[in-house]
Amino acid sequence: MSDISVIGAGAFGTALASQLAGENGPTVTLWARDPEQAAVMNESRENAKSLPGVALPPELAVVNDNGAFAAPILIMATPMQTLAGLLETYREHIGESCVVAACKGVDLERAKGPTGIIEGAAKKAIPAILTGPSFAVDIARGLPTALTLACADKRTGEMLQSALSTSTLRLYLSTDPIGAELGGALKNVIAIACGACIGAGFGESARAALMTRGFAEISRLASALGGKKETLAGLSGFGDLALTCTSEKSRNFRHGLALGRGDTPPAGVTTEGIATAEATLRLASRRKLEMPITEAVAALTTGTLSAGEAMAVLLSRPLTRE
Repeated sequence: MSDISVIGAGAFGTALASQLAGENGPTVTLWARDPEQAAVMNESRENAKSLPGVALPPELAVVNDNGAFAAPILIMATPMQTLAGLLETYREHIGESCVVAACKGVDLERAKGPTGIIEGAAKKAIPAILTGPSFAVDIARGLPTALTLACADKRTGEMLQSALSTSTLRLYLSTDPIGAELGGALKNVIAIACGACIGAGFGESARAALMTRGFAEISRLASALGGKKETLAGLSGFGDLALTCTSEKSRNFRHGLALGRGDTPPAGVTTEGIATAEATLRLASRRKLEMPITEAVAALTTGTLSAGEAMAVLLSRPLTRE
């Protein structure tokens, strides 16, 4: 049994597994949902679909067997909306593991973040979240990256910080998983807004305003749910927001960019911010919180408003204090 299993052979899961296996030896396993994909990756030593041109380290095994879920450390690098189902399916194989979410979003059906989903599906597991400003290709190529590792149990968090850090992947420890996961989730919503802003030609100044007021929305909801302001000011909040709202490597930014240009976004691309916007509005409504940018993104992604109409709605809001 591996010491660390990374569940999900998409770009981010492959990058994390490659980085950890390359430094920590042959105790890292990458689990792929599709057995054919696992076989192809083992033979070619590459994830040609998600990370073309990045060689897998020889120490990394790609598997499809249930035993991968029994590892002491499980890193769940799966789309947010599939996390609950996957944990429930393989629950009997998960013991008293440390289950680390490496996904960002809010579950649409349950209105919970990743650690809440883990707590509900794997009762004996200790939940944590790994999040922050990072692109899979940068991690896979060993480029310097800093992330937040958040776990409510400080001792477990310290163990995970040590186990998952490498010479180029620097982890900062937090005991605020709520703040960390909400920062990582909601920045995707704001990234869609910023992409639409640039795509529609509204300019860099408008994007800066969206990022700033978007950060205010993120902080408002996170505080209402028990997250800490200092967490939001760190890598998992401000840092991730800055990266995702300014780079076309971001799937959420590219989705908004296409909508702003009046194009149809490419099919088959996981864009977590779409479902997160809808789920977030439900959370905000229960607490009577105003989240106008999130509301505009929800309308934009469902086709209720165009980018121009969404911007007009935001600009017509009553003037207020900062």
